[in-house]
Amino acid sequence: MRIIFIGVIAVMVMATCAFANVKEFRKTDPEFAEFFGNFAGVEVPSQSKLDARTRYMAILAALMGCQGVDEFRAVLPEALDAGLTPSEVKEVIYQGTAYLGIGRTRPFLTSANEFFTQKGISLPLENASTTTPDNRVEKGNGAQVEIFGEGMKGFQDSGPEETRHINRWLAGNCFGDYYTRKGLTLREREMITFCYIAAQGGCEPQLTAHAKGNMNMGNDKAYLIDVVSQCLPYIGYPRSLNAITCINKAAE
Repeated sequence: MRIIFIGVIAVMVMATCAFANVKEFRKTDPEFAEFFGNFAGVEVPSQSKLDARTRYMAILAALMGCQGVDEFRAVLPEALDAGLTPSEVKEVIYQGTAYLGIGRTRPFLTSANEFFTQKGISLPLENASTTTPDNRVEKGNGAQVEIFGEGMKGFQDSGPEETRHINRWLAGNCFGDYYTRKGLTLREREMITFCYIAAQGGCEPQLTAHAKGNMNMGNDKAYLIDVVSQCLPYIGYPRSLNAITCINKAAE
């Protein structure tokens, strides 16, 4: 009886959350609010083995990838209630800049800052950088090697001369400035990168590469399919199915 009771409570909690991010539509679009709320808030989460914190981390990253800033604002309070800290939210936003560009991440950073200020959270948050201008390239390449293997060693000095500066930027900026920061593990950082790329679409070669990077970090095929499944209500079926195709290619 105790197990049944706990299960009922869990369903009740999910049902309450189901309408959290569509409550504004309950008067104007009650049918939509009900079926979308039940799908995104009950049916989809009940399929997942992810903990709530990880699930919301993936959703926030996916919303950045698909430019869902209004939905990001709606989901952010739920993410904090699920256990994400303001620092972790900021890390998700910061790292997104390497994959989406500041033109697409600025609205999310502004929205998060506005929300944190309203909640009385003092800004700026504690510094999380672990690199210096002198070692960011070296440390970033170290992260690349840890994620993608020994073949990435010295990547910053590889490739044709005319594009070698981009490889150096990838090591020093993308990985050195972001992946080396405190707040999220490398495994978590590689997972949210997968979500950014999957949600924006049109980057399937990079998505396949990062699916493999995830697997190297312990995020196996079943885990990544679970991540995509939890993001599906927020990014739609076409990009979710493309992501699963890339996962299967990486697994081969």
